[in-house]
Formats: sequence, structure tokens, C-alpha cells
Amino acid sequence: MQALIVVAHPDPRSLTHGVASHVAEGVSAGGDSFEIADLAAEAFDPRFTAADIAVHLREAPPTADVAAEQARIDRADALVLVYPVYWWSMPGLLKGWIDRVFANGWAYDEGPDTRLVKKLRHLSVHLVAIGGANLRTYARHGYFGAMKTQIDHGMFDYCGARVLTSELLLQSETQDPASHLDTARAIGRGLFEAQRRSETANAA
Repeated sequence: MQALIVVAHPDPRSLTHGVASHVAEGVSAGGDSFEIADLAAEAFDPRFTAADIAVHLREAPPTADVAAEQARIDRADALVLVYPVYWWSMPGLLKGWIDRVFANGWAYDEGPDTRLVKKLRHLSVHLVAIGGANLRTYARHGYFGAMKTQIDHGMFDYCGARVLTSELLLQSETQDPASHLDTARAIGRGLFEAQRRSETANAA
């Protein structure tokens, strides 16, 4: 099986990139394959333009860059997003990737006279966010719950994709990164175990 690991951070030396590479190590250790999509290095354009509006309205096909990203997801059995928490959400680069790639007609079907059809029910999603604050801060202000509502439910459930992992690695600026890297490797190793358990449960 294959995982598409999408990382959104401009510094290849960052903990975010380290976490992504350790997720990949875990995937390989489990006997599966992976592809890493480094959105910053690949200069993906996150801006939602008039061309994207035309796609949304079903007036034009996706642009070449969006179609290429959709094809990468189509080749994968699992999608892993690894990103730093910026202002209690994902970075604009990753949000723009979702805005543009998870388009009407591919991720879902919806029109003024049609009911919503969720087209990504086959896709499993694993979210690995890296935050600088501690758990008490997230709990006190309800940030983690808000992120799960916005991202897990609002984005992926809308398309029918199943979020199997929603991990928050905290105190990234003060804690020894080794523990986060160990967690990332474990996530990668168990990536398809979780998916296989979910598929078995759904088939039962």
C-alpha cells in the first residue's frame, strides 16, 4: 500500500520535515511505500483564483497543477498531512492546497439543484500537527476541539474521507524532539494497520 505524505513548511531542517520523514520511515518499516509532497519546495501556488472558481462552478476542468495533485492522491491508499500549527490552524500553504485540490467534481459533487455526493469515501486521512503551546493551553481555550471541528469534520468529512489519526505534537519548541520523532515513526508503522482495521469494521 502507498501513503502520500504532504508536508507544509518552508524550512527543510524544521521539526515538521523531521516528523514527515519519520512517518515515512515507519511506513517503510511496515513494508509499504510512500511519496512525499513538499508543497514549499515544489512551489505549489495556494491562491484560489478565478480559474478555481470556474472549476468549482463546473465551467472548466482543473488546471494542470491541481490535476497533478489529485492524481497523486488517487494513487495513494492513505493521505498524511504533516504541518505546524499557525494561529490555531494549518498554514495558509496547506489550506490553499486543500481549497484548490479538493474541488467540486473530484472530492465531492454539488450543485444548486443537486444533493451533496461525497466522493472520497475510499480515502483515509492521518493528520499530524506540530504546536508550540502545551496541552493545558489547547484544553483551556478549546483550540484542539475547534481544529478537529474545522479540519477533521468540516474539510474531510464533507468529502467523505475518514480521518483515522488526528495527532497533536505539542511543546515543539521546548520538548526534546526525539519523543515526537518516535511518535511519528509509530504513526507511520501503524498507518495501514489502522486502515485495515477500519476496512474490516466497515465490512462487518
